[in-house]
Amino acid sequence: MAAVKVAWVTGGARRIGAAIARALHPDHDIVLHCHRSVSEAGALADELNGARPDSCRVFAADLCDLDQLAGLIGAVRPWRASVDVLVNNASSFYDTPLAALTPGQWDDLLNANLRAGFFLAQRLAEPLRSAGGAVVNLGDARADGGIAERAPYAVAKAAVHAMTRALAVELAPEVRVNAVAPGAILWPEPGSGAETCPEEILDRLPIRRTGTPGEIAAAVRFVIGASYLSGQILAVDGGWQAMH
Repeated sequence: MAAVKVAWVTGGARRIGAAIARALHPDHDIVLHCHRSVSEAGALADELNGARPDSCRVFAADLCDLDQLAGLIGAVRPWRASVDVLVNNASSFYDTPLAALTPGQWDDLLNANLRAGFFLAQRLAEPLRSAGGAVVNLGDARADGGIAERAPYAVAKAAVHAMTRALAVELAPEVRVNAVAPGAILWPEPGSGAETCPEEILDRLPIRRTGTPGEIAAAVRFVIGASYLSGQILAVDGGWQAMH
């Protein structure tokens, strides 16, 4: 019987990350990373372990802190030393009007959305190479065109797309690297400072609805399984880019 593969999902406790963890779980053991959402991550791990015992464990760390990132890798290794898939989903998102933007906000958004995923891929490069693995970064379908009042987030996600192409070259031929760029999927939660009226977006979409976390998770599964696909940014955006 073939060994079950191992997938790391960062920011996997809730929302899109949780959907990705569920989608990969049938044929992967899941390293479920979270930062603050420990209780939600624990509930998801209980769900997945109920389907297959000891197939998911929760590891909490602030990936913006490189010492904690290194500690995370050290904590996972005794449980699962191999890495077949890395999904860089962890993200931070809130409004940052230019006039009020602070260096701390810039650093927070660039670190959470870009630097953390880059250095995690760097430090997992050898086990990914050994496994002939795959990296999937979560971008944003709107980032290359700019997002009003969210400049650091847009800069970071556009850089994620550039990072994807760069790592696809750097880690080739053993490791494939792609990105999935969601469009209108989940609206920011109340209190995030980024609430948006859905109708303003939906009226401009060829597909007149929001997407679902499950549809993003299906796209992640697709790029992991597409063995001749690397360096690509797959927009899952209901036609958003076709209209811009």
